[in-house]
Amino acid sequence: MVSVCVCDDYFQVGETGELCLIPGRQGLRDVVKFSPPGTYQFRKADYPWLARVRVRVQAAGGGSAGAAAGEGLFMGHPGGAGGGYSESLLDVSALGPVETVVVGAGGTAGAFNSDGGNGDNSSFGGLVTANGGAGGQNVMPAGNTPICFSGTNGPLAGTGQIAMGGGAGGGAFRINGDQGQSGEGGESKLGHGGNQRTTSGSGGAGRGYGGGAAGSVGRAGNSVPGTPGMDGVVVVELYG
Repeated sequence: MVSVCVCDDYFQVGETGELCLIPGRQGLRDVVKFSPPGTYQFRKADYPWLARVRVRVQAAGGGSAGAAAGEGLFMGHPGGAGGGYSESLLDVSALGPVETVVVGAGGTAGAFNSDGGNGDNSSFGGLVTANGGAGGQNVMPAGNTPICFSGTNGPLAGTGQIAMGGGAGGGAFRINGDQGQSGEGGESKLGHGGNQRTTSGSGGAGRGYGGGAAGSVGRAGNSVPGTPGMDGVVVVELYG
């Protein structure tokens, strides 16, 4: 007769005599990513073996303003702020039957001489939330004299066991009617802000999730739009 030994660190015999895995001993079993921006639902009944979840919430980054300047004039704007990030490890008992998941959209690109849009918040129910980054503003007037402007403040921390605000968008300055620099986009936990500009054109786009857009530069009669911020994301790690 064959004898089988079973490790009781991971298995148990139920009341019906069935050999079952012990809840919470299986480790990471699946990863669910909620993207693109929108509203979703997480139903814990879809995962009957679920013991805990690690939720990672990244908010969206701010867009940047557009710029327009005539001949012999320079205009450059600050970058948009990066989105905040929050994270929690939660026991399945802390979850409702259904948790609403919101993934924030990146801030819109500003038209010529118009502010960039704010990045949207992201959240996993009311348990883990992160705040979107503010858009870069249309603050520098076209001109040819030295001037500088502060960057865009990063958002405050949301809610979670680990919660942090996003990075600030960089400031902009002008030296004369031909030289100056826009501000870089703010950093995020799961992404990077866009690169700043010194020549005419829209600011650099962010990379990954939640990065802010860099400010635009208009000079020598050019008119350019801003750049959108990067979208957010919600990642849920499922542990059995």
